[in-house]
Amino acid sequence: FADSVLQVNDLGGSPSGDGRGSKPADDVVKEITLKGGKAVANYDSVENGDKVVQTALDAFGRIDVVVNNAGILRDKTFARLSDEDWDIVQKVHMKGSFLISRAAWPHMRKQGYGRIIMISSTSGIYGNFGQANYSAAKLGLAGLSKTLSLEGVKYGIHSNCVAPTAASRLTETVFSNELMHALKPEYVAPVIVYLCHDSCKETGGLFEVGGGWAAKLRWQRTEGVVLRDQNGRFTAENVRDNWDRVTDFAKYTTPSTNHEATGLIIELVNKLELEEKEAKAASDSSDPVALAKT
Repeated sequence: FADSVLQVNDLGGSPSGDGRGSKPADDVVKEITLKGGKAVANYDSVENGDKVVQTALDAFGRIDVVVNNAGILRDKTFARLSDEDWDIVQKVHMKGSFLISRAAWPHMRKQGYGRIIMISSTSGIYGNFGQANYSAAKLGLAGLSKTLSLEGVKYGIHSNCVAPTAASRLTETVFSNELMHALKPEYVAPVIVYLCHDSCKETGGLFEVGGGWAAKLRWQRTEGVVLRDQNGRFTAENVRDNWDRVTDFAKYTTPSTNHEATGLIIELVNKLELEEKEAKAASDSSDPVALAKT
């Protein structure tokens, strides 16, 4: 774990994405080198994903890990959210992570190894008042990470998503000094380090981490209920009358892939179609008019 070499990319802007400067990246590089590590700084925007990745390639000859941590905030209630507020948050969080990961992808494929981390947020997982733009982008990263894990597995590329609760430039105006200390980044980073290590087989996961605590999340789905009858009727009244069963988590499934999720629906549909045909055949066999027609 201790022999890593790092490229630190930081545009150095404000939490809202305004301005730029070299100090944030330079400070991190200095901290790493003072502790005996190797690091280089890059000041490009994540919109220039190729340039960011090329800096790492020029310095170290390869790229093994990408941690997509760039982010800004433009917090407003949905009624006051402008196109610009929406677009810039998506551009930095979603498109930036896409561009950096895409630039690194062919190099990881060629070397047969890679680790990608998407930094999500509890605001994305659970939603948060005044953060519609941020929440949408952060949950979108979970979907992107999951798909990359599926496409990357044959090339030795793993992708995981981490939702940290931690002190940062984005939270320093919200958290107290005491909370900033209790939630310092050092209480998140080891989880990311492990997920990026070649001994870790985890991929496609979504994790909440903060204050030295870590947990894995998963999707749960109620057992569900078939609401159409053997004659193919499916009405809003059927939905209303069975809503408690639709939303009952007493029994549930935990699909982890799109194939698993849709497979159950397809299996049920095929069964229903067969039952409807059998019911119709049975009805026709007992119907004198239908028999006369045949």
